[in-house]
Amino acid sequence: MKKYACLLFFGLLLNGCDDGDLTIETIDFADVTSTSCDTTSTLIYKLKTQESLLLQLPSGSIKNNPTTPGDTLTYDIDNSSYRVVYRAYDGTVAKENICGTIPPKTPNVTEEWIGKSGKIVIATSPVYKSPAPDDGHTEITGYSHNIVFRNITFLKPQEQIEKEYIFGDYLSSVTPVVVTVPDETADYCSEQKKVYNNNLSNSLVLENFDAASLFINEDTPTGKPRTSLINAATNTTATLNNLYYRTYNGNLPTSPKDYYCVTLTPTTPTVKDTWVGETGVASLSGIIEVTTTHTNNVYKHTVVLKNAKLKKGNSIFNLATTFVLGTVTIVI
Repeated sequence: MKKYACLLFFGLLLNGCDDGDLTIETIDFADVTSTSCDTTSTLIYKLKTQESLLLQLPSGSIKNNPTTPGDTLTYDIDNSSYRVVYRAYDGTVAKENICGTIPPKTPNVTEEWIGKSGKIVIATSPVYKSPAPDDGHTEITGYSHNIVFRNITFLKPQEQIEKEYIFGDYLSSVTPVVVTVPDETADYCSEQKKVYNNNLSNSLVLENFDAASLFINEDTPTGKPRTSLINAATNTTATLNNLYYRTYNGNLPTSPKDYYCVTLTPTTPTVKDTWVGETGVASLSGIIEVTTTHTNNVYKHTVVLKNAKLKKGNSIFNLATTFVLGTVTIVI
């Protein structure tokens, strides 16, 4: 009797051994971080020990621009341009199995689910440097893309429908925009109404500058600068003091006046990105302060931006709480 009991126990042990194959009933990657094969974000994936979840999209589908509620990016799963694929393997899977030019022969795929239909819904938000710098400026270091599959149907070999499957967050990194000026000397184009300061390949400019109110050849009392707002309203549809931060595909001229203080802006270098100043709110944000001093007939106007914000698309970052654009010297 003992002999038969031992044989039965040994048989149970053999049947309980794992031959490496997985039997999958549901897909669960909730706690797995997603990544991509390269910076184009055309193949985003999640890996577990013997499982992978793949999302393939055309280039440009992941956009580094925050979405607004009710305005998410939505794509149709078609198993062609927009693909969702789940795979199980008979061994440990690694990045090389997903992204390799010549994928390794092992492990083998033992089960595959193909997304047949449904929606890919992407909501994007900016990721800021943390902790924030002490001077009050903010830096966008990347974008978090929350990805959800809605009403997705898997072929597995028999169809399985998920009302909503949360793929999770995918983080794309970007180089933060940090606005700096080389020194405290700014320049002024009286005819073009521009105040500007620049580095080799970027510039911060106040256009349609309200010089009549801010550049008065009279000293300001201590602690009482002249003030205005970014995009200050006028009696017409035009606004004053329009703030722009621009980066360029190349270097600006050695003499910046040849670029700014001309009737027609030169075509080179071309503009790479433009960030636009948000409209100021009195006593709160987007405030322009000008302090004036003089010696003999030389007047110095120091332009300071307080709590200014710059925007491109739906992305917004702050300049330093007190940002010195520079001092303009005018001889009369």
